[in-house]
Amino acid sequence: MNQYQSKSFFDRISITNLLIGANVILFIIIYLLSLYNPNTINYIALSPKNVVENYYIWTLLTSMFMHSGLAHLFVNMLSLAFIGNFVEKIIGRKRFFGIYIAAGIFSGILFILFSMFGQSTLLGTGYDAAAVGASGALFGIAGLMMILTPNLPVYVMFIPIPIKSKYAIPGLLLLIALISVLSGWPIGNTAHLGGLIAGIIYGVYLRNKYKRKARAISMYFK
Repeated sequence: MNQYQSKSFFDRISITNLLIGANVILFIIIYLLSLYNPNTINYIALSPKNVVENYYIWTLLTSMFMHSGLAHLFVNMLSLAFIGNFVEKIIGRKRFFGIYIAAGIFSGILFILFSMFGQSTLLGTGYDAAAVGASGALFGIAGLMMILTPNLPVYVMFIPIPIKSKYAIPGLLLLIALISVLSGWPIGNTAHLGGLIAGIIYGVYLRNKYKRKARAISMYFK
């Protein structure tokens, strides 16, 4: 039996695809539970009020696997499929999973901290607000990609021309913030920022620790 055959199913499938599967399955479960008991969302979504007053610390994690609707889930999972599989191949399964979870949690912490200053459409915060979605974690791996492959051409939303990741990722952050202000949509821009910061910090760490590999990767995707 060769090495590949000896691996389990979970060893063969990518962490990215496992995360996508977990998000889809949990979305269905949470939706069904909320039909039975609408208060279910209060125990899963990230609410600064619930964290500060009721100590719902676990929602920093559970909110990452909950989405507001099918469109929200589809956009995030599509982004995760493209960005996640690419980054996972570069840094490996364990590091990818670690930064994904860490960036998601850090984005939630920043969301809570900014909510202490009051409600803001630009920041997407509010003490009574509730945040859900994988966007913070997604911006984390996007920030990491921006550091390790700054010149990688990527497509942003409906823009038909590729843009280097070092411009595309922060540009996307600003674009989403602008859309939220103009439309009044409750988008967690501080959570996006938190995830991006976490990804950038980890990217700089990896680039400095593995200078040769980081330089080779950057040049390969130039």
